[in-house]
Amino acid sequence: MSADLPYAPFALRRALPPLTLALAAVAAPAAAQTGETTDIRVIGRADPAGLLPDQETPRAESAISADYIVKQAPTLNAFQLVALLPGATLASSDPYGLSTSSSLTLRGLGQDEIGVLMEGAPQNDIGYYYAYPAQFADPGNLRRIGLAQGSVDIDSPTLGGAGGLLSLALDDPKARPQALVDLSLGSYAARRAFARVDSGAIAGTGLKAFLSYSYTRADNWRGAGYDVRQHVDAKLLNEWGDNRASLALSYNDANSSTYPSPTLADWQAQGRGFNYASRYTPGATDYWKLYRAPFRNLYASAPIHLRLGEALSFDSTSYAQWGYGNSPYGTQLTSEGNFLGDEALGAITLPGAVDGVATVLGNYTGDQFRGGSVAKLVLEAGRHRLTAGLWFDYGTDRVTQSYTSLNPDGTPTDRWGYRAKAVRTADGRLLAYENQRTVTVTKSAFVADRIALTPRLTLELGIKGVDVLRNGRNYLPGPQSSVRLDSFAALPRAALHFDLDDRQQLFANVTTNFRTPNEFTLYDSYAGGVLAAQGTDALKNEYAVSEELGYRFIGANLSASVTGFHYSFRNRQLATIVQSGGAQVNTTLNAGGQTSYGVDAEVDYRPAAGVSLYVSGEYLHARIDDDLPVDGDLLPTRGKHAVSSPTVQVGAGGIYDDGRLFGSIAGKYLARQYATFLNDESIPGYATLDLSIGVHLADWLDGKRTDLRVNAINVTDPHVLSGVQAVTTNARDTIGRNGSVIAGAAPAYYIGSGAAVIATIARAF
Repeated sequence: MSADLPYAPFALRRALPPLTLALAAVAAPAAAQTGETTDIRVIGRADPAGLLPDQETPRAESAISADYIVKQAPTLNAFQLVALLPGATLASSDPYGLSTSSSLTLRGLGQDEIGVLMEGAPQNDIGYYYAYPAQFADPGNLRRIGLAQGSVDIDSPTLGGAGGLLSLALDDPKARPQALVDLSLGSYAARRAFARVDSGAIAGTGLKAFLSYSYTRADNWRGAGYDVRQHVDAKLLNEWGDNRASLALSYNDANSSTYPSPTLADWQAQGRGFNYASRYTPGATDYWKLYRAPFRNLYASAPIHLRLGEALSFDSTSYAQWGYGNSPYGTQLTSEGNFLGDEALGAITLPGAVDGVATVLGNYTGDQFRGGSVAKLVLEAGRHRLTAGLWFDYGTDRVTQSYTSLNPDGTPTDRWGYRAKAVRTADGRLLAYENQRTVTVTKSAFVADRIALTPRLTLELGIKGVDVLRNGRNYLPGPQSSVRLDSFAALPRAALHFDLDDRQQLFANVTTNFRTPNEFTLYDSYAGGVLAAQGTDALKNEYAVSEELGYRFIGANLSASVTGFHYSFRNRQLATIVQSGGAQVNTTLNAGGQTSYGVDAEVDYRPAAGVSLYVSGEYLHARIDDDLPVDGDLLPTRGKHAVSSPTVQVGAGGIYDDGRLFGSIAGKYLARQYATFLNDESIPGYATLDLSIGVHLADWLDGKRTDLRVNAINVTDPHVLSGVQAVTTNARDTIGRNGSVIAGAAPAYYIGSGAAVIATIARAF
């Protein structure tokens, strides 16, 4: 799901990358310290702080390391940190990344198409496929963020992933006891405190651990309101010989604002003044305190690597995640004329009602659990590297859209939307517009073989079978009591990698992906006791075939990568937002076939020690293959440009660090983005610019790490719409292929964030 809609409990957020330069090349040393295997290699670089990773994977892939991350604004999340990479399109509403209003696409494919792993465990919502980076580990605890723009690994425990794979690795606990404290102050009354303690080796056991805590608070940069985030990360690690086992925990507790998303007419009339009300007026539903999304979640992951023999190894990752939260909104209820599903109700008691009408908090709560395990055996046999594995995943999702009364000052009596405190019918039942529980069970098996055909040429072949079963119950009165959907897909893949010499590589791959429609499409929904949308299990699965052809050069002072890509989609599932009983709810549109192709490129030039210059770019041609069925007619969309898919994007940045002074600059340009399938409404292209400057103070003090940095975010402060929040089929009334009038509906947009400055001092003990 998206951010400022139903699952804001697991909502995401992200502001534009402040300074970023996307990409770093110290992943190999980090991996060497941990004993992990890696495809990153360093070939005699003059400057190991360069910004393009050395690699030999047969696919497009980028990465950033801890050395880069620690120089960025401390509030940034993983989506922001990769914003300068080729193909990454960010729509940001908040400079600090604390709000739930934002989105990320890769090569024109949205967040629900991007697989996300942290410590090998999936972070995506099992029902809606979204991931919410504001909930992930604090950036200061990340060792590496990898971004594969085109495909997921065969052993990745993710569904979908046609848009790529984002993988986060937590920093390992330090070998010696130590502590670190960061303190930050910034624009809009922003303040942040971060503290981390490393145990070092624990009493000769071989175990070591770290524990961190952070607190962040900032006022909304436009309109009334503020955001609060508390976060805890922890990791326990044991290594012996070539073996390794760890347990990682990440807990998040936040109360985040949602910024209202205007239509184009709203934007033209009010601009940045399109906000929620700062004061409560009895009877009004736009008070800002009715649009804050509280959520709590816990992620746990336990990766294990065991060497079983000279040629055999075993890897597994068991994981679990829990989450509960509310994505509320303001609305009104009447004491008469209500329905529960298709059942008419008698009079209900509404606290605070005037003439039978009460302003209430509309709740959209999600109560989720997800757990599972992925395991594989790897056998080295001559020229072959054989992999075989299994993945099992079990998830539950309890969704309720209920109502809570307000205090006289307009504050909710219960901001969490707990069912026990919600408005009830006369006979004690929960008054709900939506009330359902879904269980999703995923089972998968995969096999692969990496064959060294020659010392320079490698062939990879693999196939993955995935079965997804959804069972659900609709608790609303009506003809639908249960739902069921069972889908299976076989997903073959192949890849080639060829070393032209020690510096140059060629690679090519073909991968397949599928995903089932999200769970919302299964359920009936009602308006005024009448069936408004009929749930169905007949929607076809999305299926995608993608190809890449790439070239890499890895030099001492210059590295470059160019990748051509092509996608072919059947039953392209496009995530959007609809109004459901007042709530903004995630749903899926079947956009039919889609064909996309383009080129990604990036260059990292290191002219001197401590200096790195980086440029990235993408050309994307994304077209809809079919006319879209709408209201019994066909909307003439064949050949139209895909939504939220800028044809051109360019990023450029530089970083400097001489051991005492450091700084960075990063800018990105995104071309026009269409907001409707018919291409009858769009937002113009725009550019952003981020800067940073800092100083290492250790040599002037006691030799212990002491850094002072200032990050300036979005310094040019462009007044723009940064992306499409809710796409529609057509914005204006249109004549269909069969002659009927297809009514238009206005898309909604994100308002681009304003400028901000934040200063941070970091001190090690």
